[in-house]
Amino acid sequence: MIHLKQVTKVYPSDGANSVTALRELTLVVQRGDFVVIKGRSGSGKTTALNLMAGLTRPTSGLVELEGVDLWSLPDRQQSAMRNYRMGFVFQFPSLLPSLTVLENVILPTIFGPGLAPGEAAAQAKNLLATVGLEDKLTAFPRQLSAGQQQRVVIARSLINQPEILMADEPTSNLDEQTEREIIAILEKVHRLQGVTVVMVTHTPYISTPGALILELAEGRLAKQSRI
Repeated sequence: MIHLKQVTKVYPSDGANSVTALRELTLVVQRGDFVVIKGRSGSGKTTALNLMAGLTRPTSGLVELEGVDLWSLPDRQQSAMRNYRMGFVFQFPSLLPSLTVLENVILPTIFGPGLAPGEAAAQAKNLLATVGLEDKLTAFPRQLSAGQQQRVVIARSLINQPEILMADEPTSNLDEQTEREIIAILEKVHRLQGVTVVMVTHTPYISTPGALILELAEGRLAKQSRI
């Protein structure tokens, strides 16, 4: 489904120095995979995720989604692909404080021809029930715990029924119990909805049978295994 082919990413910096985040990285994510990307700080984990999502252009190499070079697409088509084929869960929730939980989840549907308003509200309520927040529809983000806010983000990321869910350190700021709960929700979504999940994380609480573990070191794929 996603193929990185000999991808290198170099970030320029002040002066003559530059930072090489990835070095000729090649990897494949199959449809329906649950992928965990691990590695030390600076190993290139987030850069790899951003490349898969089309958020970062490679310095060299190819990033393909089902055989199509992402960077051969026009900007409008890239944006539509990210909004409707991908969902995103980042380290910090980034919910809009002036919107209720329900309104935050519905928000991505207004940026294109997607669900009708009534359908979007019904879908959002179903997703909030899936993440255990059916009783928080009218609450505002400030009234939620950090773990509850992250659950809202997961629901929001699924509102357009994406094929791929990208998660970058979704539990890094949470306590151990909440971390377990968030990972369990992501595994539940993968199991019930068949969404391909690609997640950067250090968590040891992965129990999905067949999950693909990719370990990066110094911008290269150091180890690949399955649970």
